[in-house]
Amino acid sequence: MVELSLGLSLDNIFASLADPTRRDILRQVAIKELSVSDIAKAYNLTFAAISKHLKVLERAKLITKRKEGREQIVQLAPSTMKDATEYLRTYEKLWNDRFDALDAYLKTLPK
Repeated sequence: MVELSLGLSLDNIFASLADPTRRDILRQVAIKELSVSDIAKAYNLTFAAISKHLKVLERAKLITKRKEGREQIVQLAPSTMKDATEYLRTYEKLWNDRFDALDAYLKTLPK
C-alpha cells in the first residue's frame, strides 16, 4: 500500500474515486461548498446512500465536513487531491519519456 506524505493511503483515495457518484460529488463541491441535503437532492438515491458516499470520501480525506447550524457543509480537500495528482504525474512523466524515446527511435529507421 502506497502512503502519501499526509499518511493517507492511495488505495483509499483511488478506491473512493472508482465510483461515478463520488466523482460527481467531488466535481460539485470543487465548484462550491454544499450542504449534505443539497448534495442529496441532486441524486436519485436515498439520503443514507449519499451519507455513505460522503463517509467514503471523508475517510479518504478527499472532502471535509463542518457544521453550520443544523446543516453539515461539505467542501473539497484540495491537499489530498494535490498529493494524488503528484503521484500520477510520476507515471505521466515515465510514459512521456518512453514515448519520446520510441519516437526518437522510429525517426532513425529507414523509410
